[in-house]
Amino acid sequence: MVFSASGLVPLIDLAFPVATTLYLLLLLLLPRDLPRQHAYVVLGTTVGLFLPLAHVLGGFARGDDGAVRSATPHLFLLSCQILTENVVGAMGGAFSPPVRALVPLLYTVRRVFVVVDWVYDAWANRAAAAVTARGATTQEAAWVWFGRYLAVANLVYFSTNLLVFLIPKFLPRAFEKYFRMRDEAYAKTAEDRHATDAATAAKPVESKKSD
Repeated sequence: MVFSASGLVPLIDLAFPVATTLYLLLLLLLPRDLPRQHAYVVLGTTVGLFLPLAHVLGGFARGDDGAVRSATPHLFLLSCQILTENVVGAMGGAFSPPVRALVPLLYTVRRVFVVVDWVYDAWANRAAAAVTARGATTQEAAWVWFGRYLAVANLVYFSTNLLVFLIPKFLPRAFEKYFRMRDEAYAKTAEDRHATDAATAAKPVESKKSD
C-alpha cells in the first residue's frame, strides 16, 4: 500500500492483483466439465493460423512491412508450439503428462503478450494508415481493418483459451492423469512384491513336504 500510494507502482501492476482475484472468483462459476468442442478447435486454427498466414502473405504482396512485422512473431511461436508438441508426443513416455501440458501453456502465455504488441501496432502505431484509409479506396481500407480485427480476434481467442481451458481444465487433468498413473504403478509394484514374498515363503513348506 505504501508503494502504491507513493506512485512507484505502475497502474497495470496495481490492476493485476485485482484482475487475478476476480479471475479466481470467476473460476468458481465455471462448470467443472467444459470440453473443447470441435468447432472451437477449428475456429482457433482458422483465426490463429490460416488468417494470420494470409495476412502476412498479403502484407508481402502489398509491400506492407508493418503488417508483416506485427503478425510474424505470432506465427513463428505457433509453429514452434506445434513442432514441440509433435516431438514431445512422439517421444511417448519420456515426458510426463504435466510436462506435456506445459508446452501449450507456456507457448500460449508468451503468445498472448506477442499478440498484445500486434494489437498495439495495428491500432496505435498505424494511426496514420487509418487516417489515410478514410480517403483511400475500399480495398485499402478493408485491408487495414482486416489486420486490426484479426489481431483483436487472436487476442480474444488465445486469452480465452488460456484462462478458460488451459489453466483451470487442461493442466489439472494432466496432473490427475499423472497421479493416477503413479498410483497404479505403485499398486502394481506392491502386488508384485506381495506375490514374490508369498512365493518365497511357500518354498520352505514345499521342500519340507518333499523330505
